[in-house]
Order: sequence, then structure tokens, then C-alpha cells
Amino acid sequence: MSFLNLENKTILVFGVANKKSVAWHIAKTLESEGATVLYSVRSPDRKVSIEKLLPGKKIFICDVEYPQQITELAQSIGETSAPINGIVHSIAFANYSEGFKPFHATLRKDYLQATAISSFSLVEICGALKPHMHPKSSVVAISISSLTITAENYGYMSPIKAALDSSVRYLAKSFSADTEIRFNTVNAGPLKTSASAGIPGYMENYIFAEKLTFRKRALATQEVADTAVYLLSDRSSGINGQSIVVNAGMDHNYFDREVVQAATKI
Repeated sequence: MSFLNLENKTILVFGVANKKSVAWHIAKTLESEGATVLYSVRSPDRKVSIEKLLPGKKIFICDVEYPQQITELAQSIGETSAPINGIVHSIAFANYSEGFKPFHATLRKDYLQATAISSFSLVEICGALKPHMHPKSSVVAISISSLTITAENYGYMSPIKAALDSSVRYLAKSFSADTEIRFNTVNAGPLKTSASAGIPGYMENYIFAEKLTFRKRALATQEVADTAVYLLSDRSSGINGQSIVVNAGMDHNYFDREVVQAATKI
């Protein structure tokens, strides 16, 4: 038996896009520990591409921007796969089609759409799936470690991720009335994923973040996944309503000598 005791547990994972995504690493680690993973993707086209990577796996379609699809997903889960023992929310979207703008120039429609998909969808998902969850389930959302840092090229997603973290704490309180379902976030430092590659200037930030880690080595996606899998297991039963930072110490090393010297070199 594995230390994590995930054998025969059923976990629903949102957000697998490709083999570089955080959700992919979480799902494959869960399966290696004996869990059954259900996959939810946002479109039929994404399902086709994921089926090539995950032949024979149960893959649902749910675009969380549309509440009706969340309701339909919950019905399907209830009919075929309940009860589930955990949920992974690794979903984020922001419309930067017009390029980055100053924060005060953010369009209402873009901010609200990004909030609905990246943050509030977790509330709707958990509300819809609550009747089909084991009373000691675990929910893990993937967030960012720089919630209090004004990362210019991350745009308005940072305050939206902060809303996600806050929602997790309120879900933990709300669900505690009649369950022991736990809610936590894994707050990752910069990662080399396909989604991040589309952010202008991201690689410069990624390299800078690597220089700030104590070990001078960038954060690996698998390290984030391992933390999420631990939180999904019974071994983390005492952790609830928390934001677990995984960034190799980046946020405690801003005055690193090498970085300071490089920044002040004339």
C-alpha cells in the first residue's frame, strides 16, 4: 500500500491541455499511486487531442464559462462515476487578444470573463458536484505564488487568482457545515508550461525567478504536482483552507547578492 493511500480513489481533474500542463503531471502522478482519474476538458477538439494522449480514459467535456455545462457534467458524474474523492481545478483564462494594457484600462467584459472561468468556476463546480462527493474529499486549485506582487505582464490575472484563493477559504467554511471536504490551493512560482509561453515577457520573468530561488534552479512542474497530490491524499487531512506556496524560496530571496549585483551593475 502506498503511503498516500490513493488506491481506488476517484479524482476529477480539470485543465489537462498537454503533457506540459500542471494538470497532466497531477493526473499521471495520481494514476501512478493507484487512483482513478476522470478528465474534464473544455471542448470537443480538446477531447480529441487528449484522447490521443490518454487512450481509454474517461474524458468529459465541460466549458466552465457556461453554468449549464457544469450542471450537465455533475449529472454525468453522478450517473457514472460517483462518489468522487477529489477535484483538481487547474483552469485559467484571460483575453489578451488586444495586447497588455495598464491595469486601469482593463475592460469590464475581459475581467468578468476571466473571473468567471479562472475563479468563480470553482464555486460552481463544487456546488454542482457536492451531492456526488465523498464527505471526506479534497479539492485542490492551482494558483500563483506572487499574489501580492505586481507582475506587470501577468495583467489582471493576479487579482483574479487572489479571488480564487479567497474563494477556497470560504468554500472550506461553507462545506464544513455538513462535510469534512477540504479545500486548498497550491501557489506555484513561474513554470515552463505551454500556457505561460503565450505571455509576453514571461521567459525573462521565468529566468529572473530562477535566479531568486535559494537553489538557483527553476521550479519543476512535477514539484507542484507532487504537492497537489499530497493535498488530495488522506495524509494531508489536517490541512484545510490553506494556500501552500511552492516556489523554491523565491519569495524570500529578493535581496540575493548575485541578483542585486546584476541589477545595480553600471
